[in-house]
Amino acid sequence: MLVRSRQSLPIRRLAALGSSISHGPSQSILTSNPRPWRRRPLRGRPVAFERNLATALDSIHAREGLPYDGLSGSLSGGIRAPVPPIYEMRDFEGFAPIQFADPVPLPGRKRVDNAGLPGHLIETIALYDACLKVSRLERAAMMLKRIASFNTLSAEDMMELHNRYLKEKVAHLQAEPGPDRAEDLHSWFELEIRAEMLPLTPETIAYMLKASFLTSRGKRLESLVQRYMDMLPDNAGLGELHLGDILSDHELSAITQICPSFSLAYDDMDYPELDEYLDEGDLASSTEVSTTGLKTAHSQTPDVLSTPQKGMGLRSIKRSLSLFDNVLDGDVIANLSASEQREIQSRLERDCVDAALERWREEHQALQTMGLNMAVSSGKLSPKLYEWHVALEARLDREFKLIDDSIASEAKTADDVDRCLYGPFIQQSSTRRLAAVTILSLLSCMGGVHGNDKGVTVSLAVTNLARVVEEDIRVQRKERQQAIKRADVRRTKLLRKHVPAASSQSEAPAHADQQPPPTTAPVTMDAFHGEGFGIKDLENRGYWPSSVKVKVGAALLTALTESARITAVKENPETGAKMSQSQPAFVHGIKLKKGKKVGMIMANPIIAELLREEPPAEYLARHLPMVVEPEPWRKWDKGGYIESPTPLVRVKYGEAEQRLYTQAALRRGDMDQVLKGMDVLGKTAWKINRPVFDVMLDVWNSGEGFDAIPALHPDIQYPSEPDASDDPSKRSSWIRMMKAADNEKCGLHSIRCNMNFQMEVAKAFRDQTFYFPHNVDFRGRAYPIPTYLNHMGADNVRGLLRFAKGKPLGENGLRWLKVHLANLHGFDKASLKDREAFAEKNLENVYDSALRPLTGKMWWRDAEDPWQCLAACFELKAALDSPDPTQFVSYLPVHQDGTCNGLQHYAALGGDTWGAKQVNLEPGDRPADVYSAVAQLVQEMISKEAAAGNAMALAMDGKIARKVVKQTVMTNVYGVTFAGAKKQILKQLDAIYPSLRDESGIEPMLLASYIARKVFAALSTMFNGAHEIQQWLGAIGGRVCRALTPEQLSTMAEQSASAEAEPRKKAGARGKKASATAKTIPADVLAQFRSTIIWTTPLRMPVVQPYRTSSALGISTCLQSLVLTQPDRSDPVNQRKQLQAFPPNFIHSLDASHMILSALECDARGLSFAAVHDSFWTHAADIDTMNEVLRDAFIRIHSDDVIGRLAEEFKTRHKGSLYLAKIPTSSNLGKRVAELRRSYATTMTLKEELLREHDRRCLLESSDPELKKKGEAMVTPASIFAEMQETEDLDAVLLADDAEAAEADELDVAESGASGEASPNAGAAAQDDPSAMPFGVFLAGKTKRTYSPGMEKIQVWLPLTFPPIPAKGDFDVRRLKESQYFFS
Repeated sequence: MLVRSRQSLPIRRLAALGSSISHGPSQSILTSNPRPWRRRPLRGRPVAFERNLATALDSIHAREGLPYDGLSGSLSGGIRAPVPPIYEMRDFEGFAPIQFADPVPLPGRKRVDNAGLPGHLIETIALYDACLKVSRLERAAMMLKRIASFNTLSAEDMMELHNRYLKEKVAHLQAEPGPDRAEDLHSWFELEIRAEMLPLTPETIAYMLKASFLTSRGKRLESLVQRYMDMLPDNAGLGELHLGDILSDHELSAITQICPSFSLAYDDMDYPELDEYLDEGDLASSTEVSTTGLKTAHSQTPDVLSTPQKGMGLRSIKRSLSLFDNVLDGDVIANLSASEQREIQSRLERDCVDAALERWREEHQALQTMGLNMAVSSGKLSPKLYEWHVALEARLDREFKLIDDSIASEAKTADDVDRCLYGPFIQQSSTRRLAAVTILSLLSCMGGVHGNDKGVTVSLAVTNLARVVEEDIRVQRKERQQAIKRADVRRTKLLRKHVPAASSQSEAPAHADQQPPPTTAPVTMDAFHGEGFGIKDLENRGYWPSSVKVKVGAALLTALTESARITAVKENPETGAKMSQSQPAFVHGIKLKKGKKVGMIMANPIIAELLREEPPAEYLARHLPMVVEPEPWRKWDKGGYIESPTPLVRVKYGEAEQRLYTQAALRRGDMDQVLKGMDVLGKTAWKINRPVFDVMLDVWNSGEGFDAIPALHPDIQYPSEPDASDDPSKRSSWIRMMKAADNEKCGLHSIRCNMNFQMEVAKAFRDQTFYFPHNVDFRGRAYPIPTYLNHMGADNVRGLLRFAKGKPLGENGLRWLKVHLANLHGFDKASLKDREAFAEKNLENVYDSALRPLTGKMWWRDAEDPWQCLAACFELKAALDSPDPTQFVSYLPVHQDGTCNGLQHYAALGGDTWGAKQVNLEPGDRPADVYSAVAQLVQEMISKEAAAGNAMALAMDGKIARKVVKQTVMTNVYGVTFAGAKKQILKQLDAIYPSLRDESGIEPMLLASYIARKVFAALSTMFNGAHEIQQWLGAIGGRVCRALTPEQLSTMAEQSASAEAEPRKKAGARGKKASATAKTIPADVLAQFRSTIIWTTPLRMPVVQPYRTSSALGISTCLQSLVLTQPDRSDPVNQRKQLQAFPPNFIHSLDASHMILSALECDARGLSFAAVHDSFWTHAADIDTMNEVLRDAFIRIHSDDVIGRLAEEFKTRHKGSLYLAKIPTSSNLGKRVAELRRSYATTMTLKEELLREHDRRCLLESSDPELKKKGEAMVTPASIFAEMQETEDLDAVLLADDAEAAEADELDVAESGASGEASPNAGAAAQDDPSAMPFGVFLAGKTKRTYSPGMEKIQVWLPLTFPPIPAKGDFDVRRLKESQYFFS
């Protein structure tokens, strides 16, 4: 609070008097009534500037804590409306979807100048930040001037960049203070900031004041302080200067003495980020974990038998888990203090780079101690890695010296310019750490992608290496920043005792368990172009542009290939003597792939052998379960792990649009339910199921193959090699069989290596309580972040997990435990009563499995999920053996699975009564099985055709089992293609009927294609309403992907006007333009189709489909030239992927919303809750409650008009847009448009016709009657459409176009399936038979269209409207309330 008073108190006196002053939240401590003090405005300074994205979003925050004294009594003293619970659906009335304006085009790329300054704005900003971080201030100043020369950034963003520069300059002055050392800084302020009329901030003034205090005294200091305080922005005072943590208390006190008109009131002091660095204990006071209460004896649990691995993965994870080594069985970390628990968690999260270096050095020294030659005698990789690290570190030391020389050089070579560009980035780390990260990254990339023997492409190796280096530098910087802030904890604590701190603001609402008021104001924001991030975000993320990453990766990879050597040892075939030769460990070469030269990094055969089948193992420690509850999610990357930043939404690197929309939603408070949902999932406490773990450990350590656990040494039969005189075809067949055997062996070994990781993690956490932090993908589906051990793993991992908290079973719980056992064994299609009877009937087998799991009848091994079944056997046996089974405390998670959850949502959306029965939305005495129903319907179709003599029907009659169609039915609603469906069915036919070809004489692929058509036809019969919904989704998605926004139209009009003003370079160029009647769309028009499909989930999470056609950029590096794609919001959308993905992604967003709503209500009711997409887990005693919650949440979602709200959102987002439609030339509309085009004096292109329509719309919107009349007189295809729409129904014409577009898209997918091969007749068959098309596309054949898909079309620009929503069926979703098999 900025005030003038007659008597002011220095800051230190305020702290001293704090205990004797009584004050309230808004009470001033001043002895006289303060009045606002207005300073003289700065002459020549702009009054206001455009607000950037961050400040625009800040204005939407709900203002909390405001006094209501000035309001009427009805508001201030009345009863407030109750806040609905967090699990209720929020009202969408008045809700405005988040929208971003089209990105502002950046200036074109300039030439990299002789000083090595980049030619692109994004690269220049990133390099500027890097120069500041490595204290290259002179070069940073050059970068800042270069950025200003682009004349693109707003004044606020430029001021932000200047503040960063001032910060580093002041830091240097603090290190070396002295008289007059800040004169250059004062000159910079006058010439580069004030002269450019940039908007000063309190931070700017604070830095200049700090520089003045460090370098001036006496009158000079007083003059500078008075001058800069006069420049302090309006509504700013000493409080803002203090909160910046720039000026000390002593300096603030001096300011009050020099400028008595300023004073610091208590309300000015706030500590919004203090809680991030404080907890129950002081982490800064101790870095060691107390082991009080924990024994130090070695573990009694047997070690896990290690799978022989010549790489480093297993040793890495053991090193990461080494802090558990001194924990005895039964000791739990939860018994330690909260601060000690957090410190253990922090140690688990710290990366394994230092641990890897220590291990390499230890093994190297051990071999030296034994007197062995590491190059010849060692079969281990670690000693060699140590030698590589030493050599690479020395090479990087030389590289750092070359970077310094290149920057200092006046006449720069091409290599010097490159080093000027990437040098400041890699110099943010040490050569020791860079060397280790480079080695780890390349080995991980080689072992985990294409196989070490095949090598890895240079582009992949370079980008992966640069990404890891960037992440490592960012983590190091964050640790340093936290250490600095923790060092000031004690001083801040003292201040906090005397000063009441205001509540902090974050991107999430203040009260996570209550809903903020509905947002009614529309939000349309400008976004930073390029990668879609603002200036501050570049600093927060440590963002590196793609071109920089490539150069960094190439430089480090070159250094490694030059440094790493391996000694090859061969035996002389004549003398038997061993000969050795030093060879490069990695080689850069070229391979031909599909006729193109591709750069490759190949490992030396010796290294390839050491790395064979080794799973990647980079940074395993960051992906372990947590031993404390995950941090609540508050921001994009604040939540989950304590020290390892993880994004809330999983997006591919470089795809910025989803992050842009998510951060806007977070700031607006839209995603509070999603954040709270992730917290609920993360706080579910888990433990290792010790009985199951002990059995699994016995099996594992035996080394024998056991169900899904491969043998330690699998018995793979290799074929005998044919004689050299045999037919060459036999040798070719032998080579193929040898490769197949090798692949099988490598595959089994890889599975066992992965399980080895899981077993090691389980052993380490065997007695601990742990947690799985969660985040979501771009559709809102939740996933646990820990990689190797989580409840979304395979059966063996799920069997190892149980809840940490137990609950007494009760009568219903005991029944559900028995039902759960039957479900796990595979008896899950019967009624609940029959399932319970199944368990009771097999109690003898249950007891035998629990008492003699490996020596008895092993009934549990026959189950569909054997390890989970064994866990249920242990639990049920213990319950029945207890004095009162109903009081037995159960820890076992009991599952409730949906019946093809995607079809459940489609049936509810379409109101399909028949379909609802098949997926258990309708109440029934027994569970319906949609897979069996589809199989029966397909069998009936085939039987009819078999009776008519159809050869394929005769071959398949009686062979349509449930298993044949299950996968296709399950994935149909999620976008499976026709080619994909054929492959799924073919796989089942080959497994069930291996001799089908011999028996029928027909290729199984043809039979699979035949069945796939019947499956699609059966689904279309059952779920007609759902099909119409999917067709409608495809129609609106197709139109959006071919649309241009009003902003794009205005920009194109301006560019066209500018082009016409310039003289033509070539005569007759007009004749080369494509006419509007051309069948192909001009490239310049295609490039403008940038409207991706965006929608808002029922939980207000914005979903942005990321499918775009990214541009390619050629980059020259020291290794080779590379061509990389650069995702950008300005890239045109990939229409095929957008259309294909929209319906399944939309359904995924609905089931994700259902899961989160269920989690929130279960938590509110005191239930433990876990989820695997559409499988929900809780205690047996709470199953009935959870089922009630699941039904209620589903009903709440579908009682709302989901499709209607989606339609309204699309109308709002795309208001005023035009889209490119195709209409039949034989239609009345087509004839009128053709007649119009013939009347043109000259042939008009599509683009010219588009601009003409834009002009007409602008005239119609004019307030000038003459101009409006002129617009009404203009005739365009869109005006003809509007005229005819009043008298004719044109929906059939446009829907035919939408359906044909969907058909063509699907056929394209079908003909270019995953293998790239398909039957030549596949497309024709699908076109002739609509039932061969997937779900929504089938409706193209059911659409009432007058026009044949193959007839000639013309392209026209029409207003972007959407087809009417399909009529909903008569199914009432509230009937679900009585369905006991909805989830069961």
